[in-house]
Amino acid sequence: MRTEFDGELEERLVRYAGIDTQSDEDGEGAPSTAIQLVLQRLLVEELGTIGAHDVRLTDYGAVLATIPATAPGPVIGLLAHVDTAPAFNATGVKPRVIRNYNGGPVTYPDAPGLMMTPEEFPYLGEKHGHDIITASGTTLLGADDKAGVSIIMTAARHLLASPEIPHGPIRIAFTPDEEIGRGVDTRLPKDLGAEFAYTFDGAAVGEIESETFSADAATVTIKGVSIHPGTAKDKLVNALHLAAKITQTLPQTTMTPETTDGRDGFIMLYELKGTAAEATMKFILRDFELDGLAAKGALLRQVCETVAATEPRAEISCAVRPQYRNMRYWLEKDMRPVELARQAVRALGVEPVSVPIRGGTDGSRLTEMGVPCPNIFTGMQNIHGPLEWISVQDMGMATKVCLKLLELSARG
Repeated sequence: MRTEFDGELEERLVRYAGIDTQSDEDGEGAPSTAIQLVLQRLLVEELGTIGAHDVRLTDYGAVLATIPATAPGPVIGLLAHVDTAPAFNATGVKPRVIRNYNGGPVTYPDAPGLMMTPEEFPYLGEKHGHDIITASGTTLLGADDKAGVSIIMTAARHLLASPEIPHGPIRIAFTPDEEIGRGVDTRLPKDLGAEFAYTFDGAAVGEIESETFSADAATVTIKGVSIHPGTAKDKLVNALHLAAKITQTLPQTTMTPETTDGRDGFIMLYELKGTAAEATMKFILRDFELDGLAAKGALLRQVCETVAATEPRAEISCAVRPQYRNMRYWLEKDMRPVELARQAVRALGVEPVSVPIRGGTDGSRLTEMGVPCPNIFTGMQNIHGPLEWISVQDMGMATKVCLKLLELSARG
């Protein structure tokens, strides 16, 4: 179903996606990469142009703005993140629009062997006749979460141009570094000043999400014994071999991302760097329950200790640190923000769907820090890879949901 917002949403996403904003886990600044500020400064300019109030770029890299109230109501926050994932190439994104999608295979101009089919991705098959946006085959698209940015900007422009629409005060935040778990600075909840908020960072139409993974990260450091390989007999301790042993000792047919779905958690090795002398392994640990998350951290430590025992000349350390927690622990105590979003979805003729997110959002951290923040769909699909795509019409529906929930929240 086409909406009055489709043209604006398409233009914004194509333009924003063409700006490189990839975050970097090893970056020490805030944001982690200076390139994110290119889009952030553009958004500051555009928010000012449409008439938003209190527009500013914080010293931790977030853009904040206000849409003044037109009626009594709670202060509601709207959030999306500008960074794209470090998991795949995100430099030189070339978005392209497939108009009136015919329901067949999608091919890519810069990757002739790449193809996406509705048989493999059934949600794509539901979008016959929609306008589909993809990248060109060698990069991700960045709909995660520039679709959310586009939706919020479009809704903000519409509200500021339509003062007859009743709504309470609205606070907007565009955050950096969500993809590396650093999107919510400790100062953001106070600076946002919202009673509750919503991230627009979800997938299929109708999804209103109030449950995420709980997440930890782990770094395993292995120090071997380095020596010239020509004289290495009985002396060399190869750190890379020990890293391979750790990898092989961990579960292979269970408890990995590629062998789990639904409510199953996992341990994922996502980076291995080093030499025979020293190596570093980076893991993410995920589970919907805290005891399950703790068990995965304990398993990783046990495996490291077991491998270390086979080679006492090596030094193996395992450091686990928290990232975010399941927002359900807080939202289940007060489901009013969730119910408001569900009411808005139903008012537009769509049945809301609640599924646990096999990932996290800025809302996970915000909720933990005292600002209840469910997640709302944008339409994005196949994120973090070259097959990422989104329907313009799905984005249009998300924009209408945003506007409807703000209108429903107005008192009197």
